[in-house]
Amino acid sequence: MKQMQAEPSSRPNIIYILADDMGYGDVSCLNTQSRIRTPHLDRMAEAGMRCTDAHSSSAVCTPSRYSILTGRYNWRSSLKKGVFNGYAGPLIEPGRMTVASLLKEAGYRTACIGKWHLGFDWHSSGPEASDVDYTQPIKNGPTAVGFDYFYGISASLDMPPYVYIENDRVTALPNRITRGDDEMAFWREGPTGADFRHEEVLPRCTQKALETIEAAEDAPFFLYFPLPAPHTPILPSAAFEGQSGTNRYGDFVLMCDDVVGQMVAKLEQCGISDRTIVMFTSDNGCSPKANFPELTALGHHPSYRFRGTKADIYEGGHRVPLLVQWPERIQAGSVSHETVCLSDLLATAADIVGERLPDDAGEDSVSNLPLWLGHPLDGPLREAVVHHSINGSFSIRKGSWKLELCPGSGGWSDPRPGQEPPGAPSIQLYDLDDDIGERSNQQAARSDVVEELLALLAAYVRDGRSTPGARQSNAGGADWEQGLAWMGRENG
Repeated sequence: MKQMQAEPSSRPNIIYILADDMGYGDVSCLNTQSRIRTPHLDRMAEAGMRCTDAHSSSAVCTPSRYSILTGRYNWRSSLKKGVFNGYAGPLIEPGRMTVASLLKEAGYRTACIGKWHLGFDWHSSGPEASDVDYTQPIKNGPTAVGFDYFYGISASLDMPPYVYIENDRVTALPNRITRGDDEMAFWREGPTGADFRHEEVLPRCTQKALETIEAAEDAPFFLYFPLPAPHTPILPSAAFEGQSGTNRYGDFVLMCDDVVGQMVAKLEQCGISDRTIVMFTSDNGCSPKANFPELTALGHHPSYRFRGTKADIYEGGHRVPLLVQWPERIQAGSVSHETVCLSDLLATAADIVGERLPDDAGEDSVSNLPLWLGHPLDGPLREAVVHHSINGSFSIRKGSWKLELCPGSGGWSDPRPGQEPPGAPSIQLYDLDDDIGERSNQQAARSDVVEELLALLAAYVRDGRSTPGARQSNAGGADWEQGLAWMGRENG
């Protein structure tokens, strides 16, 4: 990379707030019919930009987070489907550039506070979770990929071990086994630290994030703040119980909204709001654990008008809220309908600090900075975007056309994998301009579009990238690449 083009003090702070399983329709500035009113997020949109066509690369959390930090589609990594548990090894490859390592090299102080879910090397004497030695340092976590500081949890709040990790050590050894059996307040049985209470995790991480802002001095900072909520266990504090007018999930969404309000208020209190970029988004769509039937009966739709939920290849699985506030540069109240992906963060950060990404970094990342600044675009910001469901099914979207390489949801909605109607086409093609609900399959009538999108996906796989640059390799080898590239053609 070339040398920095500006002094660190002239560069904006960057805060990236990542909700866990919050639906597009849960944010009232994006869904005027939402029964959940999110005043702090709405004010963020009024002060900056709201994006109506933003997507995570995956419909579940571990792979989505990989793409956010590396600018590379998750399916290029060793993780081809599903998510990690709390004891999994690291997913980010040694030496791979991340948003944190890029910004650290550019003079930023970097911190990750909250839910990691990208793996650690735990010190263990055997293959079982019970073999972990919690007294030993934990290796190859956030501080190994560019973060100066980490405080948080290893995975989702319903996955053991239930311990706080600060940098490379747990803050207190497990002293008991806990389990949450309530359907919404669920967590799996597992060892729990002496200082750990599930209901305290969101407030505790928020306090750490606020302290990070307070500690800001002359050097710019990057704060990656992946919330553990509103993912299960759904545990709104007493102050928010019953306040949404929906159910406990809605109350927990309000608690997350309040966290955003605290962050923005702290920036204003510290006098650094104008020169700080704040981004708010979600790692994927809303989980069925929110109780969709109950919410629907109350007139609330977490997936808005989109089909599906978390885990699905349908829009409800990966179309996410995205709000961006930067008072110095982004026009207040602006709206973007451009298709963007959360993998775009790395290229955007590089553009902000005047760096050029090397060929082996950010292979699927496109800078959103021109969009934020209101610069005219010659054409679409990105050629196409690829999505991935929990079972490893793919879709590719170009313009209004979206091709899905599976006969159903590929996830948790009907028709679930293996439960599709007899004779259902093995691929799906939808024109989202006319059919945002993805109900009228055009694969038979528009074979030309099917062929075009299959060829484009094949090129993206073969080249190891979807942006200009030298060809790169994917994990899995040539056999995997060939199988993926032609899967849709063979199934069609």
